Amino acid sequence: MRTTITLEPDVEALLQKVIDERKLSFKQAVNFAIREGLTSHESQRKPFVQPVFDMGECLIPGNWNVQALSDALEDQEILRKMDLRK
Repeated sequence: MRTTITLEPDVEALLQKVIDERKLSFKQAVNFAIREGLTSHESQRKPFVQPVFDMGECLIPGNWNVQALSDALEDQEILRKMDLRK
């Protein structure tokens, strides 16, 4: 396939570097760059893994657990907002 493309100056410089280093023709260098750009990142990309840590026992004293504490704080905030509207 024949086509015309306009290269930005930085891309042209990178392409010229590949041409000089690998002793390629312009056509070979463009094809090489396109192949590398379209295929290499897929195989090198590592899947994201979120690290997980055991936090141990809940250190909040009494019979509170995190859900109960967050529920109580949410209730307090709702009551505060209701008082502001009066």
